[in-house]
Amino acid sequence: MAMQRVGTVSRTAQNLVIARADDDNHPDIGRDVVDETMSSVGRVVDVFGPVERPYVAITPNEGTSPASLVGTKLYAR
Repeated sequence: MAMQRVGTVSRTAQNLVIARADDDNHPDIGRDVVDETMSSVGRVVDVFGPVERPYVAITPNEGTSPASLVGTKLYAR
């Protein structure tokens, strides 16, 4: 499956990582999420907010610190 850019992590909330999509092309719920080094960081659990540039909520993998991902570009596979 092709890589799809999720967006850049803007914040954390309730142990979720919140990324802002670049446009209206967002990944489906359930997709695996990786960082630029192809390391798995979590899974998409929700897409919400404005249709043009929604927010993507990601549940981080065990051992992944949500705060450490703020400012990181993420991708779905």
